[in-house]
Amino acid sequence: MSLVRDLSDADAAVQSMDDASPAKWHLGHTTWFFEALVLTPSAAETGYDIFDGHFAYLFNSYYETVGDRQPRSKRGMLTRPALDDVIAYRAHVDGALEKLMSQGALSPDILKVIELGLHHEQQHQELLVTDILHLFAQSPLRPVFITDADDGAATPAHAPDMTWIDLSGGIRRIGAKSGDGFAFDCETPDHDALLRPYKLASRPVTNGEWIDFIADGGYADPLLWLSDGWATVHANGWRAPLYWEDADGAWRSMTLRGIQPVDPAAPVAHISLFEADAYARWAGKRLPTEFEWEAATQGLPVQGNFMGSGQFRPVPAAAGTGLRQMFGDTWEWTASAYAPYPGFRATDGAGGEYNGKFMSGQTVLKGGSCATPDGHARATYRNFFYPHQRWQFTGVRLADDA
Repeated sequence: MSLVRDLSDADAAVQSMDDASPAKWHLGHTTWFFEALVLTPSAAETGYDIFDGHFAYLFNSYYETVGDRQPRSKRGMLTRPALDDVIAYRAHVDGALEKLMSQGALSPDILKVIELGLHHEQQHQELLVTDILHLFAQSPLRPVFITDADDGAATPAHAPDMTWIDLSGGIRRIGAKSGDGFAFDCETPDHDALLRPYKLASRPVTNGEWIDFIADGGYADPLLWLSDGWATVHANGWRAPLYWEDADGAWRSMTLRGIQPVDPAAPVAHISLFEADAYARWAGKRLPTEFEWEAATQGLPVQGNFMGSGQFRPVPAAAGTGLRQMFGDTWEWTASAYAPYPGFRATDGAGGEYNGKFMSGQTVLKGGSCATPDGHARATYRNFFYPHQRWQFTGVRLADDA
């Protein structure tokens, strides 16, 4: 609710592209999840009354087993219900959930769905923020989304030198272990992965390093690009990361704080897998696999520049030794296809549509971003997007063979 408090009804209703959704749709969908998967199945015992029978169609996303839905590409046509009506819907469902949970012990099955719904809502908090950024970037007025958040402590003027961290190979246990707390089904089962000795860069690639890539003709050299990437660059006229623009020889970027100069010391963001792969090839390196990335973070605290910092943008790495910024700031592209782990089984019921059916044509990202809610990321977390997508806070960390 705090994320939408300063949005007008118009701000919350517009869909800027097919990949994005209006802010009030995110509010309605996360509310509908609890209504459809928790409250309605238990209505016989609780007496729950559906808020509005039309909302199941309006706010279902992709749950085929639950029913039909508004086409994703036309969510921006939902001028009604108004934002205030969606907020009232949320209050209705929240009240019913509180009533349900006050009635005594709930079954393990209901508790699992409620827990899944909370993590699902955190995902949509991040999507809401990044979708608003994409929407505001289309406006010639360059609206500011973050107006009263703490800008954070002073950040370093220069990024520390990139160093290389040697990491051992061998058989490493990958994935979420049963009993270690919540994990999405796609993070399971834990399994063995065989790694060759490798190296990871101590920090992500910065904006300043990306400017060097641009200046060296990185976007114009076909030898650096995957075939689909080269076609995408030409089809879309890419010459820099999303939201960047050249202002009389100085790069600036649209951010959640409005238009800002590009900070050379901060991690580069809003790049596609194709761009990340091309940069790695230009640098004479490669992208890490998701298994290398996860093995490197085992034992590291899950701390970083997440949503709770109030920054809402990547910030330069602090001085120090070892791996830095593995969590927060930007999601990091890996070289791994989003595919099932050995022995993967989707959960039963509608929850089985949550992750498994998207295991085709997408690539894994790790680590979380400056728009990820605190407590949501973990070493085993598998985010996934299509190779051309870049409206999320997506960046790159280099890897190399030992």
